[in-house]
Amino acid sequence: MSFATTNNASVPPEVRGLARDEVRLLVATPSGLTDTLFRGLPSFLKAGDLVVVNTSATLPAALDGQREDRSDVVVHFATELDDRTWIVEVRPPAPSFGPVADIRVGERISLPAGAWLEVLETRPGQVRLHRVSVALEGPVTALLERRGRPIAYGYVPERWPLADYQTLFAVEPGSAEMPSAGRPFTPAVVTDLARRGVLVTPILLHTGVSSAELGEPPSTERFRVPAATASLVQHVKRQGGRVVAVGTTVTRALETTGGEAGSGWTDLVLTPERPARVVDGLITGWHDPGASHVKLLESVAGPELVARAYAEAQARGFLWHEFGDSCLLLP
Repeated sequence: MSFATTNNASVPPEVRGLARDEVRLLVATPSGLTDTLFRGLPSFLKAGDLVVVNTSATLPAALDGQREDRSDVVVHFATELDDRTWIVEVRPPAPSFGPVADIRVGERISLPAGAWLEVLETRPGQVRLHRVSVALEGPVTALLERRGRPIAYGYVPERWPLADYQTLFAVEPGSAEMPSAGRPFTPAVVTDLARRGVLVTPILLHTGVSSAELGEPPSTERFRVPAATASLVQHVKRQGGRVVAVGTTVTRALETTGGEAGSGWTDLVLTPERPARVVDGLITGWHDPGASHVKLLESVAGPELVARAYAEAQARGFLWHEFGDSCLLLP
């Protein structure tokens, strides 16, 4: 699946005069495709269905830095590991579509407030990601809160406040990038779901940085599926309801545990060859066709339905990426 061009959303929908739940929604089922607004989502679900959301909040994970040759860079703090080292990506100072390519092991990069990082290794199979140690007083997250800003790429040339990168469900900070499938949800949408007998329950998965540029597999990410959520998933499945994941993050967490309670790190890669076994439907944004996210969509809905949805979205001018439009896949 490939497209010559995509229609990227460069500003939040609110700047375009829309409420969050007024972005477009393409509903894709085997019987057809429906172009509507996101606030109409509840009408496509039924009593007894379960919508699973991600409660991870977005960090201001981009921090200005300076290399040893005095060149300016932006460091994207992706994931904190158990040993307090971090996985980071280093990019040019202007929003861009690619990382700095010549970062080397042993290099030091100066950070604000007298902090600095040292590159310990380049991640195997993911040459743009590096494991680093960070020298500073206090936690890295405190420095990010004081001096960081949301990660932005070349299709979003202006800077927007952190609040624009949070979902209604954001509770626990830890994601390098917004779990954006949840962005169009509003209290009115959740109330309408409840009115129709559709259940809503949480998981937690902290996202790393996007890997769309190189078509890399998703990074290892920290997750938690609470026992109450696992019980609801199993109950809904027994009763014949559908488990609808809000985003690839939720899908990855639920499929990692098989719908059971659990927590830790997941490196699960979902593809049509490794299909979803717990998730029956998926609410998602529009990802670049070469991204690993698309394979995950196909693992839930199948390549044919996903291809039909993407072709329709491009033909109808749907907007891509975190400030764009949405899709409901119900195979």
